[in-house]
Amino acid sequence: MQLFAYGRPRITLYTHSTRNRPMALNHAIMTALLDDRLSGYELTKSFDTSLGFFWKASHQQIYKALRDLEKQGLLESEDVPQAGKPDKVIYGLTDAGREALEEWVLGESRVTESKDDMFVKFYNLSPDNAAHLREELAERRRQDAARLALYQRIRQRNYAEPTALPVRRQGIYLALLAGIRHCETRLAWAEEADALLAAVTPAQSVAAR
Repeated sequence: MQLFAYGRPRITLYTHSTRNRPMALNHAIMTALLDDRLSGYELTKSFDTSLGFFWKASHQQIYKALRDLEKQGLLESEDVPQAGKPDKVIYGLTDAGREALEEWVLGESRVTESKDDMFVKFYNLSPDNAAHLREELAERRRQDAARLALYQRIRQRNYAEPTALPVRRQGIYLALLAGIRHCETRLAWAEEADALLAAVTPAQSVAAR
């Protein structure tokens, strides 16, 4: 699989330790299982190459969520024999799981505010640390450029004609497009920031203090 409530009570997913908080990881996992039955390993690979671009989760978190979702009756598992290997456990959505996912899509979306040490460091900008912060910024630019290149390859390979895609894959394209625009914006900002940092020299230290 490529990844990129009204009328009745809303179904909410919980873990045992957080009874009052909907778990977005559960919804991300269920989304990955919409069309395919996957093993835990296959699911973690899906996160590494697709959903993981927008929702981060460790392999341990994913396996724990799979067990919790199965206990809640939202997923079902099946043991698949493998020659010369231990049985593979694959997971799929139950009818209750599909209903829960549909209810969640109709609910209000949550956005987790990001935290970035670099922006706090900029509040401490001085001629003495400007060169170091510029190096950090350069590394960030390289990472963003690499991610943008990856997103562009994915778009060219799988989403070159978005209006011709099935409806759900159009939705996946929109998430990918958001990632592309985000990287472009960060790179444009980084270019301006680099020019400003380059103009900060130790000679300014007396005036800065």
